[in-house]
Amino acid sequence: MDLSAYRALWQTRGVFALLTSAVLARIPVIASMVPVAFLAKDAAGNFGWAGVVAGAYSVGMAVGGPLWSRLADRRGGKRVLIATGMAWSVAMAVLALLPSDQYRLMPVISGLAGAFVSPVTAILRASWPRVVQGSRLRAVYALDATAQEVLFAIGPMLGALVVSFASPRAGVLGAAVGAAITVWWFGLLQSPAVPHDESRGARLTAPQLLWHRYRFPMILSFAFCVTAFASVSLGIVAFADAHGNRLIAGVLETVWAIGSLAGGVLVGALPGRRRSYVWRRAVLVSAGMLLCVFATSSPVSLGIALLLSGLALAPTVGALYERLGAMTPSSVKTEVFGWMGSAGMAGGAVGSAVAGLVVEAFGVRYVWVMAALLTLAAAVSLLHIPPHLPVDEPESLDLQPVPQEAL
Repeated sequence: MDLSAYRALWQTRGVFALLTSAVLARIPVIASMVPVAFLAKDAAGNFGWAGVVAGAYSVGMAVGGPLWSRLADRRGGKRVLIATGMAWSVAMAVLALLPSDQYRLMPVISGLAGAFVSPVTAILRASWPRVVQGSRLRAVYALDATAQEVLFAIGPMLGALVVSFASPRAGVLGAAVGAAITVWWFGLLQSPAVPHDESRGARLTAPQLLWHRYRFPMILSFAFCVTAFASVSLGIVAFADAHGNRLIAGVLETVWAIGSLAGGVLVGALPGRRRSYVWRRAVLVSAGMLLCVFATSSPVSLGIALLLSGLALAPTVGALYERLGAMTPSSVKTEVFGWMGSAGMAGGAVGSAVAGLVVEAFGVRYVWVMAALLTLAAAVSLLHIPPHLPVDEPESLDLQPVPQEAL
């Protein structure tokens, strides 16, 4: 291990503030999931309506994400972040204060809120190459992926705590206020909009951006991975329910997140003296999922398997971020990460739905069979992606991104 990359990151101006503000700006959005679900359930009297409201929110996110990301590339992230952050907060406040007898309006308001989710993640990941280079860039992407895992571990828990000790309305209102403050802070850290510079690369249409020999396979691979991860989350819930103790689900999710956290930190500290192929990491994720298939006999064995499988999760996602950024012109970096997020949203919705059918038809362990196949498909789609090279190794022509005129 080599901690010099982390020391260099700590000493690089702007890195700590960007990462901290981005993490805090994403927490309210993730923490709002649980309160919104209970708010919808209490209003309509069933969790089926909560699924409808959540589905509308996901559709809004999938549609709005690429649009706001593209606008951020054109006009600068500062105004886009602040405008969408305030709009999301207003929509969530309206949702929280909506009278229960008007619950039929909840999907409409939820869809609008989803459409105004600030492109914090896309803007952050597009910003890293402008802030750090070399081994520090590899380390910061690993940290970014690790932070995402931490967010999904603590965000829903925070929402559940507010629901338990206060109410769903308080949870949604708290998320609205928290986002207004944190997104504003993250927005203030962005550079002001600048006129388009041809040296940053040509403006690309959405088809030109997506239908690319490197970018499309990476976005597709990310969708496969998120589909697998969403199916595993539902499989964990089904496993806990089968054992008659729903607390097991929280424990197993936390163990899985800890494994990913450890893997991300370790990979970020590696010296990076060898070529790193992202498909190899995806194969390790698939092997971890396959290990879980044979560990469903008890919570302890499954917990150990999830811990081991999680070790490769954040490193794989972090490598995908780094490679996608390296293969994209700087003029559309934010947009491509927006499309990546939308692909992940679609994959997550499909994974949860299909995993439920798999559990009912075949049993819980086959959810991990499904996840292993999906992550293997992700690895196959990445076979032709150029590797990340050591800093001191000159890149050959076949490893360079496609020239701008060929895009």
